[in-house]
Amino acid sequence: MTDKPLLLGGEWRTTAATREVRSPYNSELIANFSVASRAEVEEALAAASRAAAEMRELPRHRVAEGLRAIADGIRARSEEFARTIAAEAGKPIKTARAEVERGVMTFVHASEEARRFAGEVVPLDGQSTGTGRTGWTERFPRGVVFGITPFNFPLNLVAHKVAPALAARNAVVVKPSPRTPLTSLLLGEVFLEAGLPRAGLQVVPMEVETIDLVLEDERVGMVSFTGSAEVGWLLRRRAARIPVALELGGNAPVIVDETADVKYAAERTAASAFAYAGQVCISAQRVLVHVQISEEFTDRFVKIAKSLKSGDPLDEATELSNMIDEAAAQRAEGWVKEAVGAGARLLCGGRRAGSLLDATVLTDVHAEMRVCSEEVFAPVATLQTFGDFEEALAEANNTRYGLQAGVFTRETARALRAFRTLDFGGVIVNDSPAFRVDNMPYGGVKLSGAGREGIRYAMEEMTEPRLIVIDPEH
Repeated sequence: MTDKPLLLGGEWRTTAATREVRSPYNSELIANFSVASRAEVEEALAAASRAAAEMRELPRHRVAEGLRAIADGIRARSEEFARTIAAEAGKPIKTARAEVERGVMTFVHASEEARRFAGEVVPLDGQSTGTGRTGWTERFPRGVVFGITPFNFPLNLVAHKVAPALAARNAVVVKPSPRTPLTSLLLGEVFLEAGLPRAGLQVVPMEVETIDLVLEDERVGMVSFTGSAEVGWLLRRRAARIPVALELGGNAPVIVDETADVKYAAERTAASAFAYAGQVCISAQRVLVHVQISEEFTDRFVKIAKSLKSGDPLDEATELSNMIDEAAAQRAEGWVKEAVGAGARLLCGGRRAGSLLDATVLTDVHAEMRVCSEEVFAPVATLQTFGDFEEALAEANNTRYGLQAGVFTRETARALRAFRTLDFGGVIVNDSPAFRVDNMPYGGVKLSGAGREGIRYAMEEMTEPRLIVIDPEH
C-alpha cells in the first residue's frame, strides 16, 4: 500500500486529507491518495491561470511535440498503466490494455491536430458592404479547462479532457473519480516529463462540495464533464457563466434486421453489452431483433452471456468483471427483479455475489421498465422483437437519451433511413453502439449530453473564435 500525493502547480503535494482506493474485486486497500482542501484548490486555480498564459504563447510545434512525448511516455509504461487500471477499476487486464492503447492514440491524434487546428477565411464580399475587405477567424484558448472524469475509463476519459485542452493551448485541472484516481496521477508523472509548462496539467482530487468554488472562479474558462445525466445537467445549471460540455449516459439500442449476419451481430452486441460489466455509457442495452431471426440470435446471444468467465481482473482469462462496488451491483440486481416482477422473463443471469452480477438477459420487457427506460450501467441487456423496420426505429427512439445506436443490416437504404431517423449523436452500422475511434465526433443529444468530444471537435469547444476584418484601402 502506498500514499499518493496530488499534482498541484507542477509539484507533488501531500495534503492533510486523504481517501482510500480499494479493489472492486476483493476490497483490498490499494493506496491512500491526497485530497485538496479549498485553499489548495484555490492554489491550483492560480497556478493554472499562470500556466494558461504560458500555454497560450507556445508555438504549435512545441505543443505537438509535448503531446507526442506524453503518448510515448504512456506507451513506455503501458503495462504499469494497464495493471493500475485493472487494480483500481476492476477492469479485466486485457480490456485495460486496450484502454491504454486508446489513451496513447488519443494523445497521438491531439499531437497531430495541434499542428493544423486553425480558423477560417470569411468571404465578406458575399454582401455588398463587405466588398474590398478581408476577414478571417483564429481560434483562441479559453484559458483554464476544468475536467471532471468518471471511474470507468480512468485513463482514456481523462485523456479526452487533457489532450484536446493542451492541443488548443489551454491549461487543464482534472478532478478524477475518487474511485479511480491512481491512473490519472500516473498520467501526471508522464506529463511532467513532456516538456510543457509544468502546471499545464494538474491532477487535483477534491471533495464534491469544493467543485462550486471552481465553477464560480472567473479564471476558469470551461468545464468538461463526463458522468451521469443527473449530475451533469445540475453542474451545467450551476456553471451558467461558462461553457460546459457534457458527455453523459445512455440506454443504447441495437437493431438487428432479417438481412443481418446473425452470428456476427450476436457476437458484437454481446461484447458491447457485457464488456467491463456493462459499465460503459454506450453499452448495448436495448436489443431489437427481427422476428424472423430472433430465435437464432437469442440462442447465440444467451450462450455467449452464459460462457463469460468472471474472476480476478489481473487474471488473463477473466472476461466478466465485478462492478465498481456492491451498491452498484445491488441497484442493478434490484432493477432486474423489478422487471421480472412486472412480467419480464429472465433468460440467464440475475444472480449477484457481492459486487459481481452475472451477465443478465431479459425478454418480454416493455418501455416503462427501468431496465429499458434508464441507463442500467451493468451487465444487463433486454431483447425485444419487431416485424417492421419502422417499428424498430420508433422503439429505438423511445427514450430520453441519445448517445449512440447500432444497426445491423445489409440494406443500404435501411442504414441511411436509420441514420436520418434515429435521434442519437452517432449511428453505427454493422457494429455495436460501443464502437468508438478516438478522433471521431462523440457526444449525445437529449439527456445524453451537450457538445462533442473527439480531439478536433473538443478543441472547438475549448477555444473561442475571434474575427479580424481588414479594409486595406484606408
